[in-house]
Amino acid sequence: MTLAGGTKLGPYEILAPIGAGGMGEVYRAKDPRLGREVAIKVLPALFSQDADRLHRFEQEARAAGILNHPNITAVHDIGSADGAPYIVTELLEGETLRQRISTGPVPVRKAIDYAVQIAKGLAAAHDKGIVHRDLKPENLFLMKDGRVKILDFGLAKLKAEKDAGSQTDLQTISGTEPGVVLGTMGYMSPEQVRGKAADARSDIFAFGTILYEMLAGQRAFRGDTAADTITAILTKEPPDLSQTNKEIHPGLDRLVRHALEKNPEERFQSARDIAFDLESLSGLSAPTGTDTRMFPDEAKRRSRLLPVLAAILLAAAAGVIAGRRSVNLVQPQFQRLTFQRGTVITARFGPDGQTVYYAAAWEGAPARIFALRPGTPESSALALPPANLLALSSGGDIAIQLDSKPSPAGFATMGTLARAPLSGGPPKELLQDVTYADWAPGATELAVVHRVGGKEQLEFPIGKVLYETAGWIQGPRFSSDGSLIAFIDHPSSGDDGTIAMVDRKGKKTDLAGGWSTVQGLAWAGASEIWFTAARQGIEREIFAVSTGGKLRLVRTMQGTPALLDLAGSSALVTEDDYRSGAFAFLPGQTVARDLSWFDWQSDRALSADGKLILFDESGEGGGAKGSVYLRGTDGSPALRLGDGIGAALSPDASWALTRSISPSQFVLVPVKAGQPRPLPPDGFNNLPYGAFFPDGKRIAFEAAAPGHGSRLYVQAIDGGAPAPVSSEGLNQGRIFISPDGGQIAAIGPDLKVHLYPSNGGTPIDLASSEAGDSPAGWTADGKSLYVARLGQPCRVDAIDVASGRRTHVRDLAGTDAAGVSTFGPARVSPDGQVMIAGFTRILSTLYKVRDLR
Repeated sequence: MTLAGGTKLGPYEILAPIGAGGMGEVYRAKDPRLGREVAIKVLPALFSQDADRLHRFEQEARAAGILNHPNITAVHDIGSADGAPYIVTELLEGETLRQRISTGPVPVRKAIDYAVQIAKGLAAAHDKGIVHRDLKPENLFLMKDGRVKILDFGLAKLKAEKDAGSQTDLQTISGTEPGVVLGTMGYMSPEQVRGKAADARSDIFAFGTILYEMLAGQRAFRGDTAADTITAILTKEPPDLSQTNKEIHPGLDRLVRHALEKNPEERFQSARDIAFDLESLSGLSAPTGTDTRMFPDEAKRRSRLLPVLAAILLAAAAGVIAGRRSVNLVQPQFQRLTFQRGTVITARFGPDGQTVYYAAAWEGAPARIFALRPGTPESSALALPPANLLALSSGGDIAIQLDSKPSPAGFATMGTLARAPLSGGPPKELLQDVTYADWAPGATELAVVHRVGGKEQLEFPIGKVLYETAGWIQGPRFSSDGSLIAFIDHPSSGDDGTIAMVDRKGKKTDLAGGWSTVQGLAWAGASEIWFTAARQGIEREIFAVSTGGKLRLVRTMQGTPALLDLAGSSALVTEDDYRSGAFAFLPGQTVARDLSWFDWQSDRALSADGKLILFDESGEGGGAKGSVYLRGTDGSPALRLGDGIGAALSPDASWALTRSISPSQFVLVPVKAGQPRPLPPDGFNNLPYGAFFPDGKRIAFEAAAPGHGSRLYVQAIDGGAPAPVSSEGLNQGRIFISPDGGQIAAIGPDLKVHLYPSNGGTPIDLASSEAGDSPAGWTADGKSLYVARLGQPCRVDAIDVASGRRTHVRDLAGTDAAGVSTFGPARVSPDGQVMIAGFTRILSTLYKVRDLR
């Protein structure tokens, strides 16, 4: 059955055929409801009578439908028309890996890049208990933007097979006969060839054959007949890659062979381990000698024991940044310092330049301060209460943060500043509501970041304001002579921002801006500041900027590193795995449903019936412009609405309020048919939080206009300028409009929840609201407001507006607290039956890096 252009298939309009194979025909089609093009795979009606073909077709839909990862093709819909089942997926533009390999070997660096993406996609599938079982170049698609997508889960196994000894029919190298195979000849593992059950390690073997073929330009196992190929898979080793391609480092050859071990027990046990090692190899060039100290001779050793960054060579990047000077190629040495599971918050070299002091929250416990000497694996906790490390003085004093809690803005924590001697003794409290601090050189005074009235102030000495912002200030550090303070200036609650400095008179200078993520900063000498940042995504690199504004790249990195301190040519760097997601707590279910999508998800709205959640992805998975999604709380696949950041969902769930990242502007996006409608430009620097009025004709939002503090605005969606309805000084946070539209619940300057009249006027205080509360939703009758507090667990209460009486409703918590820096606040449906709580998880490893230049 071939469908002509213009044919209707359910709600979709066929545009043109793309291709055909044993599992059906694929078409380019248009979804008129959303105005987007999609791909549709159709199983012909005749084939749908074949139970095995139909089972495999449904298996593909089920397997791909529960996988949400940037390197796995997204499934949008399934259906059936005239007896022909179909699957609707994202439309891919590019070529298959088979097409690319047919032109010759893939350059080493590009092959590693592709391989890392494939391994990460496999890891996501394996985490869900799904084994592909038919991984091959034909099932890997290279997008025009460089991304790799894993295709065709038609042979995917969703759970372990009970009959491990059943016989398997095999296809020939060129065969594509469906319904009789469990893999493709030449890419099948020895256990598959023998007819045994396939698990994740079988996919790893197939992965090894593909990486080998990319690098060598020829298949790892191939014979003149199927029998010859089987014999090669079971008994032979492919030629050394270093013999076929001189650009390949022996360490990469060993990695491929580890993936191709005949015995699955001796193979890599995790695709995540492979991605981990490949990223550490991504800086390698052709070998220049026989020194292989960085690679253990034991090929069967678990590769995850290698330090993640130990093998990266400093890459020459002349010309990447205008005006950067030439760099001598050196090989930094990476020494892993921590091994527990949790988050490293900050770290500093001690006065002796060798001892390392760091604050970490291990295995879900509160943050404590530890000390260690590089070369010894054990850390010792200082005799201090739970606290965060802020700074060390040259005289042996330590500045700490007690009673830490998430700051209302940004990624920081806020608490009480205290000082204590490193030699021991009780801490002396100095100042409340402090996020960061640093000692002035040779002095006993501290520069602090102090949160006052909804703004953050950089003060030195305490009480003298050098700089103030409605955003947030991160990591102030004194220059060696004490005349300048460098810091990261974040304009909004995200971690985008600018490297800046201020002198003691308050003169601020911006040095390097335009970063989508920037965290970690330290002085390198008297006139250069090093920091970790990225222009887009979250994969940071180490940069340096002079006090005159000259920027250079110090070193490319892998993952999401953060530079915490410098001492000479040595640095303290964390490798952080960032994840942000959300849980749904539904009636009748004792275990929360994980609604996490890609890597950095922020929940933005919950529909009135509790069935839909609006969220956005602003990490790697969301792309440079961010992505806004709508998803059912039942766990059904998410629908991408468009670019940007989410803000609110209309009462009838037909419109989503979003904002573009640059410039920051509100856009109304239809959930179904229709065109996006930008709202008039308003000149605001950021627009993080919003809500629809019950009539759906107006929106309220919280923002800071240039020269003003944060406050509430009301704007009609059909045009007109936004009108302020509150005084300045509000803390950035979620807002909720009462069912009658008369009041807006928001966080005031005192960090408590207040009710602001939507037409302006004096706010109403909630007598029992406490600092740290966040509004979470109104009850259906408008008589009570739900409030929630960050924490493990996240506490949800209801406050009666008239009496101020506060009633506990529920505690929300996940099952794994390790590395969770924030849990909550919550969103609650009007009937109180559905609750959504977001979480942030950061898993860190601390390294000492020597010989950085």
